[in-house]
Amino acid sequence: MKRRAFITLLGGAAAWPLAARAQQAAMPVIGFLHGGSAQANQGFTSTFRQGLKQTGFSEGQNLAIEFRWADGHYDRLPGLASDLIGRQPSVIVAAGGDNSARAAIAATTTIPIVFVAGSDPSKSGLVRSLNKPGENATGVSIFSTEVVGKRLDLLHELMPEATVIGMFVNPNNPNADTQIRGAQEAALARGVGLDVVNVSDDRDFDPAFARLLERRIEAVVVGADPIFFTKRYQLVALAARHALPAIFENREFTRAGGLMSYGTSVPDVYRQAGIYAGSILKGKKPADLPVLLPAKFVLAINLQTAKALGREFPPTLLARADEVIE
Repeated sequence: MKRRAFITLLGGAAAWPLAARAQQAAMPVIGFLHGGSAQANQGFTSTFRQGLKQTGFSEGQNLAIEFRWADGHYDRLPGLASDLIGRQPSVIVAAGGDNSARAAIAATTTIPIVFVAGSDPSKSGLVRSLNKPGENATGVSIFSTEVVGKRLDLLHELMPEATVIGMFVNPNNPNADTQIRGAQEAALARGVGLDVVNVSDDRDFDPAFARLLERRIEAVVVGADPIFFTKRYQLVALAARHALPAIFENREFTRAGGLMSYGTSVPDVYRQAGIYAGSILKGKKPADLPVLLPAKFVLAINLQTAKALGREFPPTLLARADEVIE
């Protein structure tokens, strides 16, 4: 081989790693901000990736994802949001409660944001309206806050003899007051009392159950919050230990052994968030993507847990269940 050709080949070989690095640097980055924990939300991040794949993006191939988890410590979210912005993401996905969305929206007015909200975003101030979000944020709502009254109704239908129903709520959740008002309205309509217990983290679980037992409260509505979801197995186990019927926000709790749940399909919500994030990467603007609300709510019941509690679901309630665990 001639010396000139050999040098040319060497130069080309040296350029290959540089070209690969340049291509990798050009790969779009999604910043993923979440109020909960990575382990508890593995299933949801999986369906989020499925949504991205539907739009032609696969992590590690033509997309990178930077994850930041608050692990229930909501005061960390603003700092985590700022850290993500320093990574210069093309899109920020803010999930695991409205606190994440608020932190992302406060941190940037230019980077597109796709949120997974727990409430009606137009009422909580995340967007101007559902159809025309405006600014740089849009997303999907689980709408869990708005159906807390329905959960109380379902629990009372199972236990019509209950005169007071307890409720666990995280006071650090921006939707706590809305959840309480919804439960109060439902309790008033049913002619029962409501005892609200503040639960900020898992250290409050034992005292919270002890308070309900001390007051002889026979059932509890567990509010919507990433902390409750992250520690769902612990919550379900405590409810079983104290023989206290409880209703939760989604069927992941029921599959973990909870008595019953009522809420939207959260995996589907995360899949749609992935589709929205991919659509933005392809050029769509958040302002042009309407906020999506759940099309269906799922009632799930666990007959094994009911049997352990000595409870039997009324036939009318059983017939309405979308998922029955036997």
